Amino acid sequence: MPSKTKSATLSGQPVNIGEAARLSGVSAKMLRHYESLGLLGTVTRTDSGYRLYSPADVHTLRFIKRCRDLGFSMAEIGELVGLWQNKRRASANVKKIAQKHMDELSERIAAMQAMQRTLSTLLRCCHGDDRPQCPILDDLAGDN
Repeated sequence: MPSKTKSATLSGQPVNIGEAARLSGVSAKMLRHYESLGLLGTVTRTDSGYRLYSPADVHTLRFIKRCRDLGFSMAEIGELVGLWQNKRRASANVKKIAQKHMDELSERIAAMQAMQRTLSTLLRCCHGDDRPQCPILDDLAGDN
C-alpha cells in the first residue's frame, strides 16, 4: 500500500502550499522564499491568487531540501536545480559544484577542530576555582 505522501503526489493533482510543504518537508515560508528566488519557476495560481504546486514542483522542493540538508548555498542550489532540470548537462559541472562545496566543508571542519583544540587547552589551563585569574579570559582579551 503506498504511503499517503506518495499517493498524493502520484495522483498528479496540484496541491496547495500547505500540502506541498507537508509533502516536501519544506515549510510554507521557505517554499515561498524558494519561489521568490526562482528555484521553482512559475507556480500556477488559482483565480483568487492561491498557489498550486504540481507533483514536479513538490519533487523540486524535495531536491532543494536535500541540497540544503547537505549544506549547499542558495547560489549552489540554483545551479544544481538548473543542471538537474537540464537533461543535456555534463556531470562534470555537477561534480565541480559538489567538489567545491566539499572542499569548503573540509576547510570549515579543520577550522572548527582548531577552535576545539584551543578551547580544550584553555579549559585544561583554567583552574575553575575561586581565584580571579582565568587563562580563558586572558586569551580572549589577548593578554597571554
